[in-house]
Amino acid sequence: MVSFEFSKSSFTHRTKKKRRTLPILVGTSVIGGIVGGYYILPTSVFSYLQPITTYALALLLLAIGIDLGMKKETLKETPFYFLVLTIPFLIAVGSIVGAVIAGRVFGMPLNEAAAVGAGFGWYSLSGILLTELYSVDLGLLAFLSNLMRELIAMVICPFVVKYMGKVVSIAPGGATTMDVTLPIIKESAGEEVVIPAFISGAVLTALVPLLIPVLIEL
Repeated sequence: MVSFEFSKSSFTHRTKKKRRTLPILVGTSVIGGIVGGYYILPTSVFSYLQPITTYALALLLLAIGIDLGMKKETLKETPFYFLVLTIPFLIAVGSIVGAVIAGRVFGMPLNEAAAVGAGFGWYSLSGILLTELYSVDLGLLAFLSNLMRELIAMVICPFVVKYMGKVVSIAPGGATTMDVTLPIIKESAGEEVVIPAFISGAVLTALVPLLIPVLIEL
C-alpha cells in the first residue's frame, strides 16, 4: 500500500511538472523559430519547411491515434452523445460574439468582426476567403488574428486545464484542435479529451467556409 501511494504521488508530481514546462517549451520554440527565421536561416530553407512540418504533424497525429487505440478503456469512456457535439457550436458562438465585441471597441463593422471571428483559428483559409470576398486589409487581419489564436492556444492550454477545467481547454484552439493543437491538449488535459477535441476541431473546420461568406454579407 505504501509503495502504491508513493508511485501514485510520484506520477502526479511528474504530470504537474510536465504541464508547467509545456507552455515554456512551446513559447521558447515559437520565439526561437521567429528569431531563427528572421536573422539566421537563409530564405532557401523556407521551401523545405512546409513538407517537413506537414509530415511531422501527420506522424505526431498518427502516434496519438495509435496510443489512443491501444487504450480501449478511454474510447469506451468517451461520451459520444449530444453534449460532445454542443462543444464546437458553443465555441463557434463564443468566438463570433467575442470578435464582435472586440470589433465594436475598435470601431469595426459588425459583419467584418464576425467574419474574422468565424475563422476559428484557421488563419490560411480565413485570410484567403476574406481577401477574395471583401478586401486585402480584412484578409490580412483575419490571417494575423487567427494565427495569433493558434499560437496563444498552444501557450495557455496547460493553464486553462489547471484553472478552468479539461473540457474548457478545447475552446482556445478552435478549428486547430483536430490537428495542430491536438497534441498539446492531449499532454495537458489527458487522453479522455482527445476525441471530443478532434470532433470539435473537425466541426469548426467544416463551418469556416460556410459561415465566413454568410457573415461578411450581413
